Amino acid sequence: MNDNSLRITEIFYSLQGEARTVGCPTVFVRLTGCPLRCVYCDSEYAFFGGERKTFAEVAEQVSRYQPQHVCVTGGEPLAQPACLLLLTYLCDLGYQVSLETSGAMDISGVDSRVSIVMDLKTPASGEQDKNRYENIAFLKQKDQVKFVICDEQDYQWSRFKIDEYQLVACVGEVLFSPSFEQVRPVELAEWILRDRLKVRFQLQLHKQLWGEKPGV
Repeated sequence: MNDNSLRITEIFYSLQGEARTVGCPTVFVRLTGCPLRCVYCDSEYAFFGGERKTFAEVAEQVSRYQPQHVCVTGGEPLAQPACLLLLTYLCDLGYQVSLETSGAMDISGVDSRVSIVMDLKTPASGEQDKNRYENIAFLKQKDQVKFVICDEQDYQWSRFKIDEYQLVACVGEVLFSPSFEQVRPVELAEWILRDRLKVRFQLQLHKQLWGEKPGV
């Protein structure tokens, strides 16, 4: 199999809905496949199928939009080993590249130019046991750790993990997101303010604008 190709679910242009570059026009390269099955997953359509594309074909589609930002996402993009090569390829083309990853796969080989947005899966996600805590040692100041909060137990668990791994000190930002239609955003906001957490509260901008559908 060609090491310079990947199975791709979709490539689309939208506003970044989360993390540090929220609101910025971005090209999303959504890779196919994921070993996790989180209860709140909004990209199940990316688990199977897709179309195999070479790096050159991916780059040609990306270039049509003349973007500054490119986000490689999934599924779980690192489930395809050639993802690491694609990240470097896109960096070499001059894009500001970010990677959205579940935290279940080894990130040690990710190009240092890439901004990593890594989840830590909470108990209510159903995939807490997949967290690869060894990854924390490879995170940089420009990276971010994201917790998707489903209920108050998730919130308290996440607070504990922030302290246990000193996350505020080792990454640029810690992100707390309310799971879509599972916990009221105002509840999460009030918990954060009550406890004076040094985190960034975020809503998924793309869902506020276009709802829960592919390609946005």
